[in-house]
Amino acid sequence: QLQLVESGGGLVQPGGSLRLSCAASGFNGNYKAIGWFRQAPGKEREGVSCISAFTGSTNYADSVKGRFTISRDNAKNAVYLQMNSLKPEDTAVYYCAARRSSFSCSGVLLVDDFGSWGQGTQVTVSS
Repeated sequence: QLQLVESGGGLVQPGGSLRLSCAASGFNGNYKAIGWFRQAPGKEREGVSCISAFTGSTNYADSVKGRFTISRDNAKNAVYLQMNSLKPEDTAVYYCAARRSSFSCSGVLLVDDFGSWGQGTQVTVSS
């Protein structure tokens, strides 16, 4: 079974940067796309970014465009999320998840389209 593990979260000042990692392992490591999601206290989980394993195409939520960059390293079975110019509103638990049904990362990122969720990593942006 595909397993995903997030890392790289922490406490950072507004305007600072963090890089999150999503490492994949398991007997079945196949996936078509990897998405990053986040969930703040009292709010629903929302899509942040996605990258296609086949084409490398990416997608970003409007709230993070120009600040976050998703990338992949297929040799390491890893996906990264570089987060710059962080704001307090970015504070949340960040999760990565796999999409196996489609290579597409276009459109709205829906939680129900992804599975094999990791345990999450906490990102806190505060003075």
